[in-house]
Amino acid sequence: MSIAPATPHASAPAVRLRVPTDEDALTWYRVFDDPEVMEFFGGRRADLSVYEELTARQRRHDAELGYCLWTLTDEADTVIGFTGAQPWPHTHYGPVGAIEIGWRLGRTAWGRGYATAAARATLERVRAAGVGEVVAMIHSRNARSMAVAERLGMRRAESYDTPRGQEAVCFRLEL
Repeated sequence: MSIAPATPHASAPAVRLRVPTDEDALTWYRVFDDPEVMEFFGGRRADLSVYEELTARQRRHDAELGYCLWTLTDEADTVIGFTGAQPWPHTHYGPVGAIEIGWRLGRTAWGRGYATAAARATLERVRAAGVGEVVAMIHSRNARSMAVAERLGMRRAESYDTPRGQEAVCFRLEL
């Protein structure tokens, strides 16, 4: 299923969000095979099986909830990462029960406004799906992602220690 292009804000790049396919697991695996991209996610790429499970779970979320972590493509329809929303996936820490928005882009797409444009489109879609509040869990040293959250109007709320012993900041936004 294809999702129409997101409505761009002034000077924002055009982005397209679509439900991830089986093939996207391999594409995400390749796009995120960069130590800088994975710096706040363990420092190395995840196994292909992680992305296979993740894309399958996102298809289920889309079917059941009407939103998911969508595959993000640029103006040329090249996959540059993902963005979207899902129920917070952990039960032992963090904002259990919350709907988390998130984004991860390949290195070549950084600094061009894609994350903010795609996250804004995500907010529009989850609001339309009836979600009343979202969170974004961001590693305490990830200044780029914190800047995106702030551009979205999210407020810094509580912090959590992750299972890896790192601090994650929870940003919140009422929709």
